Amino acid sequence: MSALSRKNLWERMPAPAKGALGAVLGVAPPSFWLGRAFRRHLDSARRAQQWPAEKAAAWQLARLREIVAHAATQSPFCRRAFESAGFDPGDLKSLDDLRRLPTIDKSTIREHGDDMLTVSKRSRGVDYVATGGTGGEPLGFHIGADRSAIEYAYLVASWERAGYDADATQAVFRGQVVAPDRSGLRHGYDPVLRRHYYSTFHMTDADMARYLDHLATIGDCYLHVYPSSMATLTRYLQRADRRMPSNVRGILAGSEIVYEADRAATERATGLRYYSWYGHSEKLVLAAECEHSSIYHVWPTYGYCELLDKAGRPVTEPGERGEIVGTGFINRVMPFIRYRTGDYATLAGTRCDACGRAHLLLTDICGHRTQEMLVCADGSEISWTAVNMHDRTFDGVRRFQFVQRQPGRATLRLVPAGGFEHSRTEAIKRSLDRKLAERIVFDIELCDDIELTRRGKATFVDQRIPDAARQRIGATAT
Repeated sequence: MSALSRKNLWERMPAPAKGALGAVLGVAPPSFWLGRAFRRHLDSARRAQQWPAEKAAAWQLARLREIVAHAATQSPFCRRAFESAGFDPGDLKSLDDLRRLPTIDKSTIREHGDDMLTVSKRSRGVDYVATGGTGGEPLGFHIGADRSAIEYAYLVASWERAGYDADATQAVFRGQVVAPDRSGLRHGYDPVLRRHYYSTFHMTDADMARYLDHLATIGDCYLHVYPSSMATLTRYLQRADRRMPSNVRGILAGSEIVYEADRAATERATGLRYYSWYGHSEKLVLAAECEHSSIYHVWPTYGYCELLDKAGRPVTEPGERGEIVGTGFINRVMPFIRYRTGDYATLAGTRCDACGRAHLLLTDICGHRTQEMLVCADGSEISWTAVNMHDRTFDGVRRFQFVQRQPGRATLRLVPAGGFEHSRTEAIKRSLDRKLAERIVFDIELCDDIELTRRGKATFVDQRIPDAARQRIGATAT
């Protein structure tokens, strides 16, 4: 049985059965349950990160040749696009030759998604995933079911730079909906993967005090967090004059923008390394910090990354800024070739003097998952990233945005796409209520458009509660 099959079977198992089997299954380390493919890719990633630049470039060229050849023969959209550009996959002699192809973006996926497929979307081993998307426009696409083992192997290889081990225990603050136990503590435990889950939808001072007390009892562990949930914990530590439990060995923070002020505050308050990485649902580019710096090192064997300026030219000078454009090595079901992510970064170099890795180096990554917060009636906050749905909840919706003027209440604004049925609003509300129940009461408003920021990005939470009012609520709740 594959690692994915084991994982899905475990997740679908009723809670009583999990409890009975957990003690037995938990004897084997997580790396066993994650499967042979995971272990193979982890070993490959560990070795490849030390390759010299020439070897990495040769490997990338070989993979790109394989991918464009596969796309040309199996994907109707790619075949037409290549012919229109006068591009023959056999002419790909250098990495620079890839620039003969036009870039694609999210509108390309929406308009030509089915034609981009290299197999039927109903084939075994094909999954549908969705992401909120840059600019607030939902995006759905298909991808191979084997991508989880590959991506997680690269994440673990990245986290090892911070001292993490694949079999280590995690304390997770990343948007899971966690029901209270008999004592009222919102905590869940997966004994197979050794993960303790705490509810980021319930982060009052009283909640966080109990979370920290419980953390102290679970043995050596790493916090796996959203930057926003870590910022909330840090503010509580400072406010309550508490210390992070000594059994916490490090902090793994991702899926949102990392603000340097928050990183510094957390490291001061905890004395722990705050380690972060950059990635996205499309699985094209993965970048992670090294042991010695907070500069993002782009994994050369995960995908091919370009940094392009406004004119579409490669950014070559350190200090210059550009858009991250990726060609993925993982998704052969729907090849994303020269895909504009809508995320931006500053070029920092092509080799890290601190660790010696010959990787593309990026700083100041401005991703589309920002730390926008919904405020609960008691003054606690829920990050947008925790609310964002990665299923079909927002199918048929072009843009969406929460508007909040009062703690505990909000309006979800939806811009319908063509063919949107009004009955969808009830399904959307039910789906989100499962995450926001008892914390945020919201209604739904259909509208023609939602204004973007000056940089063309969406504000997923249009937060209109004055800061002073939010501080008063927090002080009262404390």
